[in-house]
Amino acid sequence: MLSDSIQASLGSFAQASKKVTILTGAGVSAESGIPTFRGPEGYWTIGSREYHPQEMATQRTFRAKPYEVWKWYLYRREVCAAAQPNPGHLALAAMERALQDAFTLITQNVDNLHLRAGNSPEKTYEIHGNIFFTRCQVACGYGVQPLPEGLSGKAKGEDLTEEERGLLTCPRCGKYLRPHVLWFDESYDELHYRFQSSLEAAARTDLLLTVGTAGATNLPNQVAWLVYQKGGTILDINIERNPFSELAERSRDGAFIQGESAAILPEIAEILSIDK
Repeated sequence: MLSDSIQASLGSFAQASKKVTILTGAGVSAESGIPTFRGPEGYWTIGSREYHPQEMATQRTFRAKPYEVWKWYLYRREVCAAAQPNPGHLALAAMERALQDAFTLITQNVDNLHLRAGNSPEKTYEIHGNIFFTRCQVACGYGVQPLPEGLSGKAKGEDLTEEERGLLTCPRCGKYLRPHVLWFDESYDELHYRFQSSLEAAARTDLLLTVGTAGATNLPNQVAWLVYQKGGTILDINIERNPFSELAERSRDGAFIQGESAAILPEIAEILSIDK
């Protein structure tokens, strides 16, 4: 599937042990059966009104309707929990094992599939958070924690029990716990979303793979532009052209590779793992 020129370029990176960064988006998860965030499955009905994801995933809605927001996220968590890592996820885990310190994974996905596939938390920058974790809605020092035991995924529209509502109270200060995800009316930071770490990784990157992402948010765009401006190579892997495709084609030895990441990433991982 990869052209001879792309294979040769990847081979040179493998032999030179250069820094490789992967930037993944919703397309990778879609190949595991997880609906895209902005698709029909993201919509949520409260009473007689239908809320869009851009309304549900906000501090504003959480302050007004915390349990409705939690019902939505627990439903999405159930969808994510039922999904399995696909060959693209597994290829990235193999790539990390082969490249070690030369590898960084930056992901916009909150579904936990990269970690389940075998990528390490240290090398995986979850810049939009992780739906399987929670933290206090205020900065009380509780920190990021796994979802409380006894808090299960929900069917669409299923209500929270009184016991579950009790589990959504911060044990440190008594405020609400919130999903550990970046909301539309929030900004990236280093503490929760590895903002500075991602930019530092981009500044060191020789080869960037943008995979299944359209670059709709700020930090991924900054990462891609940093790599481009320093003269790095960008390979964009997607089922259709997107803003990263042109940037990749303009980069040194870069290209747009059209197709599913589950088919393309294993081939790339095999080339980059040669002699490692």
